[in-house]
Amino acid sequence: MTFKPAKLLIALLAVIAVPAFAQNVAVVNGKAIPTSRVDAVVKQVVAQGQQPDSPQLRDLIKKDLIGREVLMQEAEKQGFAKDAAVKAQVENARQAIIINALVGDYIKKNPVTDADIKAEYDKFVAQNGDKEYHVRHIMMATEAEANDVIAKIKGGAKFEELAKNSKDTGSAANGGDLDWAVPAAFPPAFSAAFVALQKGQVTEKPVQTPNGFHVIKVDDIRAAKLPTLEEVKPQVAEALAQKKVQAYQEELVKKAKVQ
Repeated sequence: MTFKPAKLLIALLAVIAVPAFAQNVAVVNGKAIPTSRVDAVVKQVVAQGQQPDSPQLRDLIKKDLIGREVLMQEAEKQGFAKDAAVKAQVENARQAIIINALVGDYIKKNPVTDADIKAEYDKFVAQNGDKEYHVRHIMMATEAEANDVIAKIKGGAKFEELAKNSKDTGSAANGGDLDWAVPAAFPPAFSAAFVALQKGQVTEKPVQTPNGFHVIKVDDIRAAKLPTLEEVKPQVAEALAQKKVQAYQEELVKKAKVQ
């Protein structure tokens, strides 16, 4: 059998078109949407555990990409791509994507180890101690006012009643109650004062912090209920990774010629 020239041309075009079409999921107004874009979105969706790969998922993604392409073409037609504010946002997004790639590669090459996490957790435990305290306080504007409060307590006045006049409006209505907390949750001077107290005791002298002068009472003391290493391991790892990146950035800034 022999092909006539016209039929031969049609056959050749069909052979050439099949692989080209297979590389794209759609062509919108002459603009191709490559299959690789669908694959990338599918990979991300599956990795995030949202849903498994399926023909239905791919069809939804295809429709979404077509819809986005139509909007993009219309936006460019109306000149939004040349708008100064839009261009600034695009540049910020471009920088963020590239920086995230750099940071991801840096952390991959300089990973946070289990030993790093354990050391950080041990430091956390040491800083928080093995006890937590149920604390109340009355905050006054001056040392004289705080001394007057202490004198009234020694004279038999109830701490909770006097706390109604506390400058800390958040706890005043609750008798100055700050609930259960570890010492590390408070300013150093504040926590140093109450850890020296026994259950039921009140500070003999006002405790000064940037917020004012405090009269502190310890309602109760118990063993601290700190989270286990396994419970906080992801958060500790993330915090250490951020520290690594910050140190890396600071080192680059030191080397940079900044004018």
